[in-house]
Amino acid sequence: MKKIVLTGGGTAGHVTPNIALLPALKEAGFDIQYIGSYEGIEKKLIEEQGIPYSGIATGKLRRYFDLKNFSDVFRVIKGYKEAKAKLAEIKPDVVFSKGGFVAVPVVRAAASLKIPCIIHESDMTPGLANKLCIPVAEKVCCNFPETLKNLPADKAVCTGSPIRKELSEGDKSIALEMCGFNEDKPVLMVIGGSLGAKSVNETVRECLPKLLERFQVVHLCGKDKVDNMMLGIEGYKQFEYIDDELKHFFAMADIVISRAGANAICEIRELQIPNVLIPLSAGSRGDQILNAGSFAEQGFSEVVREEALDPAMLIETVIKTYENRDKYVTAMKNADTIDPVKKIMELIEEAVKE
Repeated sequence: MKKIVLTGGGTAGHVTPNIALLPALKEAGFDIQYIGSYEGIEKKLIEEQGIPYSGIATGKLRRYFDLKNFSDVFRVIKGYKEAKAKLAEIKPDVVFSKGGFVAVPVVRAAASLKIPCIIHESDMTPGLANKLCIPVAEKVCCNFPETLKNLPADKAVCTGSPIRKELSEGDKSIALEMCGFNEDKPVLMVIGGSLGAKSVNETVRECLPKLLERFQVVHLCGKDKVDNMMLGIEGYKQFEYIDDELKHFFAMADIVISRAGANAICEIRELQIPNVLIPLSAGSRGDQILNAGSFAEQGFSEVVREEALDPAMLIETVIKTYENRDKYVTAMKNADTIDPVKKIMELIEEAVKE
């Protein structure tokens, strides 16, 4: 039987594309195993899928000075040794990595064992973790055509991001019941990512009285970020994180406010939901700003920069986007389409044959 090891973690965005590949991998007859961190979000998400999971030590690789850099080096070395031992035991035909710092020791260990690796870069420009993996990868998949110029020409393939098929199979009525909403008012969904987004959460809550005049608001605010003072407000429902029910929430949403992580916005584009993107500020790596800029240029999204974020601007942008929603839906509908799962499966099968 063909064997594959999947890796990636740290945030849900480094895991859900791997989950999207699972049905196709199973159909193609692969034995699937996963290597991630000991206790990262990937452990819970993958074990829920019934996939054998192995944890390794991980350390964050930073571009800036931090005393943790010294201790994390030893964690990365330990993770590399653990990954190498596990890969030698599994003997996979191929490794597929969705990125994040846990992926670095796995990919580098696989390369040392002559196991072909395919990696996926979600953002416009490669992050540090993937930069460390690119030299030993067979192929580097990406989401944006603009990314190709930042990758080795003989390795780069624009595949798009694998989207879980079930996301398009939601039942609006289930989400309405979960939230206690009705069908008389449009629904605004706010997504801050699996870890939440402090500035987005705070601004949305400041806007709430005005937003609730026009919308019902469901707020996916991140782990431990529910505001208990706002429980019970009619038309406003908070959740830390939604997994299996997310498809129902997407079916219910008439407009979305989201960060601009590549996987999240690719899901929104695939589902053709009008959206307002609030990318992480320039104080971050800047990848979300580039992602959002690409979507705005293609007519898929409106963008509010975090540095300029205030309640009045957000309210105005949300209302304008909703009132012009047909324009954004048409742009997303008319965009060039690609089947990311099919394309990536072709690369995986090719690597196995070689």
